[in-house]
Amino acid sequence: MLRSVKILSIKKILALSLSLTFFAGSSQTFELDPVNKKDTINIIDFKGMKQKHWVVFGRNKPDTCFAKTSRVEDGFYGDNRKKGIWTSFFCSGNVYKKITFQNGRPDGYAIIFHENGKTAEEGTWKGNKWSGPYKNYYDNGQVQQEFTFNQAGKREGVQKYYYSDGTKQIEGNWQNGKENGVVTEYHPDGSVKKTVDYTNGNADVASIKEFKPKKPVITTEEVASTKKVVASKEETVPGDTKTPTMLNGYHVLFNKDRQKTKDGTFKDNRLMEGKNYIYDKNGILTEIEIYKNGVFVGTTQPD
Repeated sequence: MLRSVKILSIKKILALSLSLTFFAGSSQTFELDPVNKKDTINIIDFKGMKQKHWVVFGRNKPDTCFAKTSRVEDGFYGDNRKKGIWTSFFCSGNVYKKITFQNGRPDGYAIIFHENGKTAEEGTWKGNKWSGPYKNYYDNGQVQQEFTFNQAGKREGVQKYYYSDGTKQIEGNWQNGKENGVVTEYHPDGSVKKTVDYTNGNADVASIKEFKPKKPVITTEEVASTKKVVASKEETVPGDTKTPTMLNGYHVLFNKDRQKTKDGTFKDNRLMEGKNYIYDKNGILTEIEIYKNGVFVGTTQPD
């Protein structure tokens, strides 16, 4: 009997020894917040998982515009996954965006800022898509676009565009990302400019009605000073190896990778009415610019 007890004790001692050896080899790491020199940040626990308050500094993002001690991101981790509100910064130190995370993924209210501090975009970001009510703002603080997105990230219901002074520019109904029903355009003086009846994104040409403004819409000097887009030499139309010398009328253009770049009506190579497709360096469609009367009026999320 005594021999049995002695054997059990040895087993317990060995187990305790192994446990102490494991923890000695796996220590928690952290930094002190450089602002107050007291609060702990960037904690990695005994299991190698990120926990609690984390700050990403410029030194963690080499070859960028950030100084080594500048904050790039600031937020919280729980078991290696982002949670709560994460704040990103411009190189100037001004807040760039605040995104809500759940279980390591963007899921909740999101707000993006212009560098002057005014709101640029806000809404609910879910599954890497905008969902529900969304607003886009000019850098003067006025609302530029007022959209509603469905769960698939496509525009649904009444959508609105505004001029930079707050006057309504376009209003209509969208269904699953495409115009559906009457879309009305307005002159800057508030009077109706055009109405078009759409079905699943296709315009009924016979339904188009155009109206003259009550006041002059925009001067030649003002048009010249606004953002505009023209066809480049690298873009082609179907069936041609290069862009014609002069584009007039309706055309669809493609880049060398056969991706659509422009879709709309041209006048002397300038996109007057339609869409300009923007791709990143990896060839992924990131944004679609909308042009009306030769002038940039806003962007829309890719379908």
